[in-house]
Amino acid sequence: MNVEVVKEADNINNIDKVYTDNNRNTSLSENTYGNDIKTTKKMYYIFKRVFDFVGSLIGIIFLVIPMLFLALLIFLQDGGSPIYHHTRLGKDGKPFELFKFRSMSAKSEPLDEILTEEQIEQYRKEYKIDDDPRITPLGNVLRKTSIDELPQLLNILKGDMSLIGPRPIVEDELEYYGKDKERFLSVQPGLTGYWQAYARNNAGYEDGKRQSMELYYIDNQSLWLDTKIFLKTIVSVLKKDGAQ
Repeated sequence: MNVEVVKEADNINNIDKVYTDNNRNTSLSENTYGNDIKTTKKMYYIFKRVFDFVGSLIGIIFLVIPMLFLALLIFLQDGGSPIYHHTRLGKDGKPFELFKFRSMSAKSEPLDEILTEEQIEQYRKEYKIDDDPRITPLGNVLRKTSIDELPQLLNILKGDMSLIGPRPIVEDELEYYGKDKERFLSVQPGLTGYWQAYARNNAGYEDGKRQSMELYYIDNQSLWLDTKIFLKTIVSVLKKDGAQ
């Protein structure tokens, strides 16, 4: 056999060996990288659940007396139940009962006898109303200070919600997420979140800003982002940014 042909064959074999080894090393690196990500995410979710459980339990213990006093005030204003509960969608679309302090009059139905046509239209689009006439004077204070959300500490303790996450929605709202429905439902809803802290009622469904902000959080979850949202929420509540 020609010497040059033998050398060429050896070179090809060497190249094939290097190519194969490189691919094997690349695959190992990709697998290791993928496993590292999975491990990091798993640790993140474990830490988050522990923090949620401990944090909500401590919050309930320290706030139980003020919350009972507040419940009494709400009851005395019109005789209605101080706690409002409503079915929302949790992780993977599992429904749960969300708790809030009632901020509306006990007689807030039917809507067509209380709200104008413009208000009903806004409610159908955004699931909220500017200057809602159903809100009581006490309820207005509760909403502006976000105190009406405190009973959701029970939802967090039960595991229906997290401290940080997308805000829980009703089933009809899910349509606004289109092809991203499953992605939105892939995480637990939160007492506060990226949209709630940074925009709240200043970003809605119609322009797509609320969806974008909620999905941004889902794609970028981390302890650092959760910490930023938590601190921003405190500032927003104190300043009453976007509160209604």
